[in-house]
Amino acid sequence: MNRAQKIPIEPGDTYTSPGGFLVFTEQYHRKRGYCCTSGCKHCPYGYDKGTGRVRNPKGL
Repeated sequence: MNRAQKIPIEPGDTYTSPGGFLVFTEQYHRKRGYCCTSGCKHCPYGYDKGTGRVRNPKGL
């Protein structure tokens, strides 16, 4: 998927945290297809903000 393409939000892609933040789920991240390197809570790519490395670039 092209990084410039918009991905439609579907049921199960997000939830609202107790603090009122919109949180993307692992389902959404896998659908997007790449790590954004923001340190997302449900990142399936294993991004580590401390090292700046992605442990699992394919998200498998």
